[in-house]
Amino acid sequence: MSAINAALSGLVLTFVLLTLVWLIQLKTRNAGLVDAVWSASLGLLALLYAALGPAPAELRMLLAVLAGLWSARLALYLAIRMRGAPEDSRYAAARESWGERADTYMLLFFWFQAVVAWVLSAPYLVLAWRDGLPATGWIVAAVVLWVVSVGGEALADRQLHRFKQNPANRGKVCAEGLWRYSRHPNYFFESLHWVAYVLLAIGAEFWWATLASPVIMALLLLKVSGIPTIEGEGGKSRREGYDEYIRRTSAFIPLPPKR
Repeated sequence: MSAINAALSGLVLTFVLLTLVWLIQLKTRNAGLVDAVWSASLGLLALLYAALGPAPAELRMLLAVLAGLWSARLALYLAIRMRGAPEDSRYAAARESWGERADTYMLLFFWFQAVVAWVLSAPYLVLAWRDGLPATGWIVAAVVLWVVSVGGEALADRQLHRFKQNPANRGKVCAEGLWRYSRHPNYFFESLHWVAYVLLAIGAEFWWATLASPVIMALLLLKVSGIPTIEGEGGKSRREGYDEYIRRTSAFIPLPPKR
């Protein structure tokens, strides 16, 4: 199968998955499941391309393992977090503002999410159709970066979860562990993780196309659906110590707190 046909198959896959989630939320009236399925869709795209591509088996296996593990961890974490919880405030607010057209607009939004996932999967396609293996140094660097970034994201998620589970912390800001050095360490490591695939792609045809994924992810988290949404909610809730935390803590890149 050609890379173009594989990419089109991937696009169909993402549209089918996100449409199914839309159908589910028509009954549950809770769109939060889309976050977990969106994460899972990227892992499925990696597995699809790894299965169809002509690249060396070792590279396709590495792609499947790295992208599959990242996707599975994040999707499982998000699914557990939303289980039994009310609809995420982002989707609840959108549903309310869209009024009678909420279902139609929600479908269009889910389809947009499908396109974003498909575009982000470009590094997977480049790697699965790569001629030959990357240089050993690039493989080592990519794996090390992947371990650090995915491990950092998992640690940040765990630290925040444990903080929220403590009743004594209700209404407070998590400024422990990695959250002492960044207001959104999970987002930082999430963006960083995409660079690992860029390193594996260096030297391949169209390797430069892989640069778009970490840039797009960072922009989404910094300017669109990540930090602006969360900090907007945090500002409204006026959690204890929130203003001081904003003042002294880096928004994205982990840095020593300001004095």
